[in-house]
Amino acid sequence: MRLLGVGMCAAVLTLGLLAAPQAAAEQAPLHGAGWALKNTGKEVRFRGLAAVSRTTAWLAGSKGTVLRTVDGGRSWSDVSPAVAEGLELRDIEAFDSRRAVALSIGEGEASRVLRTEDGGATWTETFRNPDPRAFYDCLTFFDTRHGLAMSDPVDGKFRILATDDGGRNWRVLPTEGMPEALPGEAGFAASGQCLVSAGPKDVWLATGGGATARVLHSSDRGLNWTATESTVPAGDPARGVFALAFRDRTRGLAVGGDYRTGQPSPQAAARSADGGRTWSGSATPPPAYRSGAAWYPYAGSTALAVGPTGTDVTTDGGRTWRSLDPGSFDTVDCAPDAGCWASGEKGRVARLEPRG
Repeated sequence: MRLLGVGMCAAVLTLGLLAAPQAAAEQAPLHGAGWALKNTGKEVRFRGLAAVSRTTAWLAGSKGTVLRTVDGGRSWSDVSPAVAEGLELRDIEAFDSRRAVALSIGEGEASRVLRTEDGGATWTETFRNPDPRAFYDCLTFFDTRHGLAMSDPVDGKFRILATDDGGRNWRVLPTEGMPEALPGEAGFAASGQCLVSAGPKDVWLATGGGATARVLHSSDRGLNWTATESTVPAGDPARGVFALAFRDRTRGLAVGGDYRTGQPSPQAAARSADGGRTWSGSATPPPAYRSGAAWYPYAGSTALAVGPTGTDVTTDGGRTWRSLDPGSFDTVDCAPDAGCWASGEKGRVARLEPRG
């Protein structure tokens, strides 16, 4: 979305988690742990984050910056693509410590996709948007081959870009199966989570800026979509759903609000138990705008939400949220081994670790 120039995130864990993640998390999810800041040596804003494991993570941010760690954040390699200098990188998806795909946002040719196979030593530009009306916000991958990227509406419909070779080549999908966009409706490039997937074919798209904040769902990798209204308030270009998180093809979370500093964000979270066909508001939502969300591995009903005013946690699938940490983050991601990372403004990056 053209209006947005910022974003946020959150998370936590269990004392015994590092040694025995699954058993500890099932007993006391997110108890006795908190964010441990990692020094990146950068001052840029990192809205793009890919958690590969507790030791490996990728960051993508402003000024074309990409960082990678393979030692749990003790050190960071600057692997910024030379071809991305000056671009706003807002999303990155990583398959492992060597392969990653990054998205830059902006009107026309500013929206690009870059790919590396050697840990960021070299990058290849695999897509440059030729349409001045398109503005790409987010990307997601179903597996190491199949992925999608989404653009704000063009000719009244959201535009979907697809790859089936790991991001080497891209094509624009037909729009016959895409519902008409609402007046003013768009996505928010705040955390790389306005387009998310779960399983081999299901994908969801979050919107704001229109009369209502909607969630669009496709069960065939972006060919056909259905739209459902969420309970997150919209009706203004600065309000709507900023991030989605789906644990599987049925259980999902939506977070958002009003990203303007000082503006209230009531009902800033919603949950779905039927793959996004219906949404229920949280009984106790986060107290302010949140731009990022992630489910915590091993604990079936536990998830994190982050934003500029803090991190919140739910242990009941999004029905209620409580404050976890007051620090500012834009996005959050958890790897399968329970390695949770968060990143945001002024080079802030943290990993979830035991306290004390």
